[in-house]
Amino acid sequence: MPKISQTGKIMPASPIRKLVPYAEAAKKSGVKVYHLNIGQPDIHTPENALAVLKKYNGKVVEYCHSAGLETYRRALAKQYQTIGINVDYSQIMVTFGGSEGLIYVLMSCLDRGDEMIVPEPFYTNYNSFATMAGVKIVPIKSTFESGFALPPISEFEKKITPKTKAILISNPNNPTGYLYSMQELMQIRDLAIKYDLYVIADEVYRDFCYDGTKHISVMQISGLENHAILIDSTSKRYSECGIRVGFVVTKNQDVLDTIMKFAQARLSPPYFGQLIGLESINTPKEYFDEVRTEYVKRRNCLINGLNKIPGVSSPMPKGSFYTIARLPIDDSEIFCRWMLETFRFENQTVMMAPAAGFYATPGLGKNEVRLAYVINTDDLQKALVCLAEGLKEYPAKTI
Repeated sequence: MPKISQTGKIMPASPIRKLVPYAEAAKKSGVKVYHLNIGQPDIHTPENALAVLKKYNGKVVEYCHSAGLETYRRALAKQYQTIGINVDYSQIMVTFGGSEGLIYVLMSCLDRGDEMIVPEPFYTNYNSFATMAGVKIVPIKSTFESGFALPPISEFEKKITPKTKAILISNPNNPTGYLYSMQELMQIRDLAIKYDLYVIADEVYRDFCYDGTKHISVMQISGLENHAILIDSTSKRYSECGIRVGFVVTKNQDVLDTIMKFAQARLSPPYFGQLIGLESINTPKEYFDEVRTEYVKRRNCLINGLNKIPGVSSPMPKGSFYTIARLPIDDSEIFCRWMLETFRFENQTVMMAPAAGFYATPGLGKNEVRLAYVINTDDLQKALVCLAEGLKEYPAKTI
């Protein structure tokens, strides 16, 4: 029998989705499952964006430019300029979601065997993207006790080798909700300049910042003009996960030229997705004001509720719509599976993402879960009751 490739063998399964069969089985048996495991918002997509598909009357759906529709990229450039990111449309590449954009960046900027420093915990699919590109992730642990602030920059410097080519951050962070300060970003800048590294910033949650905080983009940091690469997406901003449209933004022309070769090989990004994305730029400000207000309500409901459960703790996120919670258990993957397979409270249960998959260092996150507050507060409160009852009944609990 033909053999599977080594890359295929080491490609990690998604810790966010690997428990899906258990959730599906529970739902087929009539159990209500509260999904806190995945960042799929229930927020409505803007009506003006949805109307694009109904109005479309074209006769042929053609390929577009490999970098994306010029009209769309020009509109994106104007949008970025309004938030202090001064780029030309030619410095924007439209990709098949932010995921494709990050894969292309890794393949363009790092050779197989090169290293990239990433604060952990981090978005689990970074592991997958690095595996595809043959890149080694070098993790730097951020601590639960600090609310997952940027680890000391001295820890980064200790990990730098001749193979180190980039630093990757998520800001605001998925899975922790941490928002990096100007001081932290300046420390990264100084390190990148000193060692001539790329700074790749996943900023897809930049519109979700709370408590009067302000997002700062790597594209706004002086001195990083040839180092900074921004990964962006429509998915969470407009609740448009399914249109699969993202962007790579950089002023480094060599990077843009190289990404273009990969983009040409896959021909063009999604045409209808770009039409929806283009119209989404016209979404009224009131939409985002309402969305942020709603997420603050959900965040406060979830975090305050978690910290009232005996043995459970979670820091207060400043951005995105995720949190890491520490539970009084030994193995969150076993616990999360048990919650779906065995536990029922009034014919309800909760689906969570085991946090170990968001770390690269073996053994970290074993007693943690990532939770997404993307459902309404009534359901969040019911999910919290289920979690509290589950922890009382769990046979392997540690308290």
